[in-house]
Amino acid sequence: MKILFIGDIFGNPGRKAVKEFVPQLKKDLGIDFCIANGENAAAGSGITYLIAQELYKSGVDCITLGNHTWSKKEILNFIDSDQNIVRPANLPGDIPGRGYTILKANGKELAVLNLMGRVYMDSIDCPFQVADRELQEIKSKTKAVFVDMHAEATSEKCALAWYLDGRICCLVGTHTHVQTADERILPCGTGLISDVGMTGPYDGVIGVDKELIIERFITRMPQKFEVAKGRVQFCAVHLEVDEKTGKCITIERIFKVADSLEGK
Repeated sequence: MKILFIGDIFGNPGRKAVKEFVPQLKKDLGIDFCIANGENAAAGSGITYLIAQELYKSGVDCITLGNHTWSKKEILNFIDSDQNIVRPANLPGDIPGRGYTILKANGKELAVLNLMGRVYMDSIDCPFQVADRELQEIKSKTKAVFVDMHAEATSEKCALAWYLDGRICCLVGTHTHVQTADERILPCGTGLISDVGMTGPYDGVIGVDKELIIERFITRMPQKFEVAKGRVQFCAVHLEVDEKTGKCITIERIFKVADSLEGK
């Protein structure tokens, strides 16, 4: 099976990039499942019902989240009913939503598991232990398991991929918004890239208006972040997975830059 994963969609520019690139990529690459991290899709923080529907209409099959899961409170109205949105499984306590889902299309199945890191981030449950728990259940249902590890530290993402090598088809890192050039397949068949990158403004600082960020660094005064304008980037990975073994066969980075998509 062929999978397309889109890195952190940031605001309206990111959504426009998805609309611009995804339909043709799915056609050209013969994609079975398209997954996207959407935790920054609403003005750079959180997601709304209408935005989720917009992403589905643009060709996304499943949306993963992260530390901004609850930034838009209206998510509480639909996260339980939308089977194709997953939030980090290792968020503590009995909370709304689900940590994984199983996608089905054309006789193929793919489980999507969302986890979040703890290094330089909020105090949450251990992603390693939660992965063990969730995989025990998931593996009784399907072979191929795709993991979005939303984390700050490259070391934590890579360590988890090695820990799960052979048990999942791929672990992609999200959150830092900077695409890394370390895609590879581990010895037991798990694909890895420590960060897929961001889909959104190219002429900003990880999606935010650069002047606001520069001023914040210089003055140390708080700033209200605004989504940057200008050119737009599209970051993703394309991978192929053996349906019988659930192991990764190929993994390839995708990086595109386009002129402003305003008006499209």
